[in-house]
Amino acid sequence: MGRYVVRRLLQMIPVFIGSTLLIFLMVNVMGDPIAGLCGDKQCDAATAAQLKKEFGLDKPVWQQYLTYMGNVFTGDFGTAFNGQKVTELMATAFPVTIRLTIVAILFEIVIGITLGVITGLKRGRPVDTSVLLLTLVVISVPTFVTGLLLQLLLGVEWGWIKPSVSTDATFGELIVPGLVLASVSLAYVTRLTRTSIAENRRSDYVRTAVAKGLPRQRVIVRHLLRNSLIPVVTFIGTDIGALMGGAIVTERIFNIHGVGYQLYQGILRQNTQTVVGFVTVLVLVFLVANLLVDLLYAVLDPRIRYA
Repeated sequence: MGRYVVRRLLQMIPVFIGSTLLIFLMVNVMGDPIAGLCGDKQCDAATAAQLKKEFGLDKPVWQQYLTYMGNVFTGDFGTAFNGQKVTELMATAFPVTIRLTIVAILFEIVIGITLGVITGLKRGRPVDTSVLLLTLVVISVPTFVTGLLLQLLLGVEWGWIKPSVSTDATFGELIVPGLVLASVSLAYVTRLTRTSIAENRRSDYVRTAVAKGLPRQRVIVRHLLRNSLIPVVTFIGTDIGALMGGAIVTERIFNIHGVGYQLYQGILRQNTQTVVGFVTVLVLVFLVANLLVDLLYAVLDPRIRYA
C-alpha cells in the first residue's frame, strides 16, 4: 500500500504541472488582462506598458508560468488587480464553498444511496419506477431553474428560508443551496447505486450468503452494499472537485461569496491571477480526491490489493 501511495503521488506531479500549464496558457493567451485593469475605457499605450511591466505581463508566457509556479510553492498565488492578495480571497471563499460541498455530498450519500438501495432491491416495482421518473426529471431540469424555483417558493412566497445567504454562510443557511447544488449528482448517485445493487444481487457470493442462512440485513450491508458502492464512491470522489468548482450558478442565485463567486468575478473582470490561483487549488482538490477514492477501494472490497 505504501509503495502504491508513493507511486500515485509521483504520478500526480506531471498531471498537476500539465493541468496548471494548460489553465495558465488559456487564461493568459486567450484573455486580455490589461483590458480588465482599465475597465470599460481602453488604456493608452503608455499606461498599458506600465501595467504590463508592473504585473510581469511583458515577459514571455513560459517565463510568467515559471515565476508563477515558483511563487505557488512558497504559498504566494499572486495579487489581484485590486491590490488584494489572492490567498486572502481564498481564505474567505474556500471555507464557504467547503461547507456548501459538505452539505451537497451528505445529500448525495444519505438520500442518493438510500434511494438507490431501495430501488435496487425492489427493481420493477412501483417505487422503483417512481424514483426513476423523479431522477430523470431532476437530471433534465437545469440547476439554475431548480435554484430559482426553490428560492422563489421557500424564500419569497412561503418565507421558510432567507432568499440570500448571509456573509456567515452557516450550515443551516446552506441546506437549500446544498440541495440545489447536489440535485443532479444526487439523481446520478441514485441511479448508479440502483444499477449496481440490482446487478450484484444476482452474484454468486450473494446467493452463497443467503444459502448459508445469514440474516437479510447482514447480507445487504456486509456483502451486497459493500461491493456495490465501488462505482458510487468513484463518482462521489470525482464529484467533490466538480461541486467546488461548478458552484458558480448556485452561489450566484443565493448570493454566496464562495469559490464560484470569486471565479465569476475573476472571469468577468479578466483578473488572471484570481482565476489561475483558484483553479490551481481546485486541481489539487481533484487529485487528492481521486487518490482517496483509489485507497477506499481496498476498504470496500478486500479482494483489491495494491502491489
